[in-house]
Amino acid sequence: MERGTTLTRFILEQERKHPEATGEFTALINDIGIAAKLVAREVSKAGLVDILGLTGKKNVHGEQVQKLDEFANEVFIRSLEFTGHLAAIASEEMEDFCPVPEYFPRGKYILLMDPLDGSSNIDVNISIGTIFCIFKRKSNGNSPSLRDFLQSGNAIVCAGYVIYGSSTMLVYSTGQGVHGFTLDPSIGEFLLSHEYIKIPEKGKIYSINEGNYSIWEDWTKDYVEHVKKSKEKSLRYVGTLVADMHRTLLKGGIFLYPGDKKSPSGKLRLLYECFPMAYLVEQAGGVATDGDVRILDKIPVELHERSPLIIGSRLDVEEVIKFKKGGSQR
Repeated sequence: MERGTTLTRFILEQERKHPEATGEFTALINDIGIAAKLVAREVSKAGLVDILGLTGKKNVHGEQVQKLDEFANEVFIRSLEFTGHLAAIASEEMEDFCPVPEYFPRGKYILLMDPLDGSSNIDVNISIGTIFCIFKRKSNGNSPSLRDFLQSGNAIVCAGYVIYGSSTMLVYSTGQGVHGFTLDPSIGEFLLSHEYIKIPEKGKIYSINEGNYSIWEDWTKDYVEHVKKSKEKSLRYVGTLVADMHRTLLKGGIFLYPGDKKSPSGKLRLLYECFPMAYLVEQAGGVATDGDVRILDKIPVELHERSPLIIGSRLDVEEVIKFKKGGSQR
């Protein structure tokens, strides 16, 4: 499709390829785009208005809540709950899921989101983002249930992220390739800038938090030392999952947040972070695993379940798995 096509037109063109489509899903993606614009507007004013710093609260994970975390969570819920497309929303910032209020119509979709990934980077002007994925509701009746959220990653119908950086981009997939749209602030529209994104089979970048070296398992240390000795890759690590994954998706390479001696089950949230990124990377031709199991094959048992994540270019992930399966060289 022509570069510069608006997000709305792009989605409508895709919808017309499916005569059975009702337009409900198209409207939902557009609504997510509107919420992203509202968050982007506030992010761009960081330092000028009172949105930096901590609220004094802790979220369900025991982490300090940033003011902008709370704002983004509220914006996405308020922008989407009244539309009639969703039955319920779950957020990394909330302990339990939030059913759409009964005074609004409830739709057939379920949204999971990390409203503001990388929020600890806000006050130093480093890229942050929003991550989301959508399932079809499984429960019957008017009231959604927990089982609507605890679905295999293979049941995802859409996933994406918004990155708030030097430009604001929305990247998403509905199973028909991965497409990126850049926000043009002069007209307030997301315009097609990256159609059918394909991740290279092998990349020259590895991304891991080396501050955790002392608690890594031996195979992780062996892999990183191998990469350094080979000089085939350079280390790049932002500390915002969206930013690190955006780079990996476009340039190839590998992102690792494996289990370690302190957190064998990993640190990243399966539903809010691992599922959406795994879906996008696979749609772009890459691979996502926890080291033993394909990420999208996993079936969560709780809303805030954590998982190791090894994700990126196919050949790079295969190399990492060889180190994990082969055991330590020490």
